Amino acid sequence: MHNAARVELAPGYSICRIINGCWQLTPDHGGGPATHRQALERFAQLYDHGLTTFDCADIYRGTEALLGRFRRSLPDPDAIQVHTKLVPDKDTLDQLTDASIDAIIDRSRRRLAVERLDLVQFHWWDYAVAGLDRLVERLLNAQHHGKIRLLGVTNFDSKHVHKLLLGGANIVSVQAQYSLLDRRPQRHMRTLCEEHPVRILPYGVLAGGFLSRRYLGAPPPSTMNRSLQKYRLIIDEIGGWDVFQRLLEVLARIAARHQTTIGAVAARWVLDQDGVAGIILGIGTTPRAQQNAALLDLVLSDEDHGELDAHLANQAIPPGDMYDLERDADGPHTRIIKTNLQGAGTAS
Repeated sequence: MHNAARVELAPGYSICRIINGCWQLTPDHGGGPATHRQALERFAQLYDHGLTTFDCADIYRGTEALLGRFRRSLPDPDAIQVHTKLVPDKDTLDQLTDASIDAIIDRSRRRLAVERLDLVQFHWWDYAVAGLDRLVERLLNAQHHGKIRLLGVTNFDSKHVHKLLLGGANIVSVQAQYSLLDRRPQRHMRTLCEEHPVRILPYGVLAGGFLSRRYLGAPPPSTMNRSLQKYRLIIDEIGGWDVFQRLLEVLARIAARHQTTIGAVAARWVLDQDGVAGIILGIGTTPRAQQNAALLDLVLSDEDHGELDAHLANQAIPPGDMYDLERDADGPHTRIIKTNLQGAGTAS
């Protein structure tokens, strides 16, 4: 197995700075390996390149069980780190009980074939709905009893992360959308990271594939899956397609200097940002282990960063804190989000 750059997320627990995102394995997102055998082969390739940290969720149908199967196949099952999520259904947030929360935790442990989950990143759809305190209490109880090692959140805003920290929840990470198109984490979360031992684990660093040569000089796509729709809306928030094209032109110049790709430069930029521990890159439709591992060796120069900074000074940041747009019940971002997926993951 090759060595790859790592970072300590908490004392005694390190992760690879490139995290293997497994959401593309779900039927709803499509595009991942066509069979379980191919997915397991892809996991093995990533592992062989030192990319030992994986990201999944209880609502990504089948991914926890598949990673559990891969884990059992390894000579040392503890050689990989698996981060999962706990995402309750929005329509039944107020119906969560201690027993139902415990059952979700135990289901993930069973699927992943572990006594202790490495990192559980929990989500809460509506801060106005009571029950978040109960969820945190049960997670802390599971942590106390050795069922969970570390706790993080996903798609929380800075205010509520700070509130959790003040309330005694030892949150070590925040998974958030973060890219050259979506710099909302820089508004408040970066400061919070300076004040507390919390690190950002960005997803969407390639904006669903928009940050690639495919779209350089091209018109906006006429048809889009749900993932592309999400990031197309972010492009509108930064000023539209013309602004996006100017960003791609800057990235293309930098990529040419390094003989690499637009996506590699875009991903490396996020990895270089303050507060970022590691970035989540989807395992994709074709093998990516070699190119993802090479990303760790890419070094952007002061000239590269200066060129990007000059462009970004004139590029808008989407409004609000992290995930504010996606919580606006009347906004376009919310309408494309599926909020009740626990039913898809009830099987053991």
